[in-house]
Amino acid sequence: MTTAPPRPSGNQPPHGLRDFYEDPAVPVASGAPRSLRQARMLAAALGPATSGARTVIDIGCGDGSAAATAAPLLAGHRIVGVDWSQDALRRAHAHLPYAVRGELTDGGLPFRSASADAVLFSEVVEHLVDPDAALDEIHRILRPGGHLMLSTPNLAAWYNRALLLAGVQPVFSEVSLRAIHGRPGKEVVGHLRLYTARALREFVTASGFEVVRLRGAPFHGVPRPMRPLDRLACAVPSMSSILLLHARRT
Repeated sequence: MTTAPPRPSGNQPPHGLRDFYEDPAVPVASGAPRSLRQARMLAAALGPATSGARTVIDIGCGDGSAAATAAPLLAGHRIVGVDWSQDALRRAHAHLPYAVRGELTDGGLPFRSASADAVLFSEVVEHLVDPDAALDEIHRILRPGGHLMLSTPNLAAWYNRALLLAGVQPVFSEVSLRAIHGRPGKEVVGHLRLYTARALREFVTASGFEVVRLRGAPFHGVPRPMRPLDRLACAVPSMSSILLLHARRT
């Protein structure tokens, strides 16, 4: 069970890790349910474009499928995709009118300070060597009061609590880039950091943001018989598969 790979890096990773993320076989989509819930949160925060078009930066846009899911709810607003992977950007152009290459460090993102009204940061932070630098750069490009929509797997998901009690490596965690060891799942996607709901709130607040709301989302990789339970767990974000956080730049 996995989520999308990191786009872009929080700092300069080892060469092998960069090659890993440029591999077309590495999955770049994390499932429509998460994307749709996050898009609804963003649409409610921005309001209709009739009151003025807003600029939304999708950092780590991958193949653009998440932005394509969000686009109907964000009609009239300008969505710009950013990724460090050239392979991902080639695919993203099929879904996004604007997709550019950028990194969160090594010169920063190709945007002026306070130029964005909102940032989508979907299933990226768990892949970063330096998430603090990433949040600093997002803080820089957002205007005061601008919106951050961050999603990431939940270390304390309901099934991970049971797995740990049984001595099994939690879902979403990884100990190798070459193979799965000690946990359910078949795909390696390079997770370096995992958050609980409390840790995510504290981390984002310490980075200069005010948390507005935290919601839960289901995970598309949960086995079909368990999906109803996974959807029910979303009512308690601290136990959900995916954490959806809305914060504002202070």
